[in-house]
Amino acid sequence: MKQLVLACLFPMTLTSQTMQQLNEQLGKTVLYGDVALSPDGTHVAWVQSTAASTSKQTYIRETSGNSQAMLVKIPIIGERTDFDPAWSPDSNALAFFSSAGEKEQRQLWTVNAHGSSPNKITNLNGYAARPRWSHNGKQIAFLYVERAGGGGPLMAAPTTTGVIDTAIHNQRIAVLDVATGQLRQVSPANLHIYDYDWSPEDKMFIATASPGPGDNNWWIAQIYTIDTAKSNATSIYKPSLQVAVPRWSPDGKSIAFIEGLMSDEGFHGGDLFTMSAAGQGLTNRTRGRKSSVSSLFWLTQDRILFTEIVGGGSAISELTLTNNSVRTIWKGAENLHAFGNFPNFVVSNDGKFAAADRSTFETPPEIWAGPIGDWHQLTSNNSGITASWGKAENLEWTNDSFNIQGWLLSPAKVHSDQKYPMVVLIHGGPSSAEMPDWPASFGMSRAIIAALSSCGYYVLMPNPRGSYGQGEEFTRANVKDFGGGDLRDMLAGIDAAIKKCPIDPARLGVTGWSYGGYMTMWTVTQTNRFRAAVAGAGIANWQSYYGQNLIDQWMIPFFGASVYDDPAVYEKNSPIRFIKNVKTPTLIIVGERDAECPAAQSYEFWHALKALNVPTQLIVYPGEGHLFIKPKHQADRMSQMVAWFDKYLKH
Repeated sequence: MKQLVLACLFPMTLTSQTMQQLNEQLGKTVLYGDVALSPDGTHVAWVQSTAASTSKQTYIRETSGNSQAMLVKIPIIGERTDFDPAWSPDSNALAFFSSAGEKEQRQLWTVNAHGSSPNKITNLNGYAARPRWSHNGKQIAFLYVERAGGGGPLMAAPTTTGVIDTAIHNQRIAVLDVATGQLRQVSPANLHIYDYDWSPEDKMFIATASPGPGDNNWWIAQIYTIDTAKSNATSIYKPSLQVAVPRWSPDGKSIAFIEGLMSDEGFHGGDLFTMSAAGQGLTNRTRGRKSSVSSLFWLTQDRILFTEIVGGGSAISELTLTNNSVRTIWKGAENLHAFGNFPNFVVSNDGKFAAADRSTFETPPEIWAGPIGDWHQLTSNNSGITASWGKAENLEWTNDSFNIQGWLLSPAKVHSDQKYPMVVLIHGGPSSAEMPDWPASFGMSRAIIAALSSCGYYVLMPNPRGSYGQGEEFTRANVKDFGGGDLRDMLAGIDAAIKKCPIDPARLGVTGWSYGGYMTMWTVTQTNRFRAAVAGAGIANWQSYYGQNLIDQWMIPFFGASVYDDPAVYEKNSPIRFIKNVKTPTLIIVGERDAECPAAQSYEFWHALKALNVPTQLIVYPGEGHLFIKPKHQADRMSQMVAWFDKYLKH
């Protein structure tokens, strides 16, 4: 199927040479994912790919010495797609999923610590992910959707026809006996499992779960204990908000987890809680802390290691439970977290050794390992790649009594006698944060940052109220106020950037994806300050969106009620209500099968702008979901966005 374009494509104003160079540069970037450290800290494994390829293969390297990384070889012919490597508790074996391409059935394989002696140990039929060995090394658990697909709401939604809601395929915990190959599903069929952890004696699981459909009900998940012998589940905690990363204490008597206002499954942030395994004695261990906990490791009975988002960066900290004190071990302008979406950090069993996939706006990713904060670099696959874009700097300002932080990326070349256009890039979420990362990651979705800078733009990436990084009160500050205080925060950030740098206030653009796409649509209905806009996977009408998307449960904590109980709170923040105010030329982009922000929302906004004779264009990419997968679509999206800004901000 060819790309579907509604309205005629405009001629590209960005030189083909510039785009070709940037695409080649980012496309060659070696990307690392699913980093796994052996429990004894002696070996690290990861899944390796390039930004321009869908092939993903597992590598293993010793964490000491100067040995080379070894490609794990298994008898799969052609392009291979690996996922989720996991070490055995004795550090002698590695398990991982692999398939002959992304659309083929994945199976679980094991190899030894040196990457040899491959053995396929499953014959699965359905979606499978997140393998975890039992403490005794005799079993491997994983999440399994038998005879059905999975992958979450970021992926393209399957075609749905016939009678709807007659079949819900829940993701369950399956346990494989390594010696015999016997597989059994141990969680109840009526529960969809999101995350889980083995109990120390391997007889129970702790899990976050809810009745299906799974993509929708993560926002109402509870914490359950699951008896592996009886296959029954007992709810021990019903949270008021969202919960993630449940983990057992070493003695099996307590549970730790993250709870907070979270707008997307897998992008975690909140406070760190503990309670007994029976659900009693709930304690918020980080109340009032000006950060958002993103992942945790319960290392010893009195010690929990956790990662946290702080401002626009990350920290690794240690909680001592006896006195509830927190010590920060490392802090930096990077994005480090374990578990959830795109994890890049892991620690050994004793917590004294860590491995990470590290990068910044200007430094391409590589694997590092060593004591926390004293890492040494293990790979150098990207040593020949340098940034062709400008430098990023931390920018801070105040608004409405809030301290706001963001990142400001300069053009590749800045001349003192010139002023430059600036594009404001609004992050998704809204419960998220803009943090330093090499712009070829996340399926090239961040490549627009590099493209704009390379082509002579400043790029402002604000973290307004509603973002992670400044504690729960700050994250909750946009509840029932989408597009209110957060827009004021961003406009104040523009003023701060203009005051600091040679930015032309008459040549401003705005863009974003997901919640950032909504904010782009909303912004152009509230102000004519911007001369161009690109709205990616946006939301034009909260009322119609409620009935169109496949994840409506996320909206209740933010709006306070369903659209049927309080339609007014949804209407007041809908861009379509103020559509006649729009004067800004707006390009609209969306994936054909987006389940999170359906294409109908983009069509509705585009249709209104066309009717009002506002310059606009809609591009719908075939087969894509909320996260674009195909490299050619990723590259074309970037070109279309920059060309739109060039047309209205440069010519």
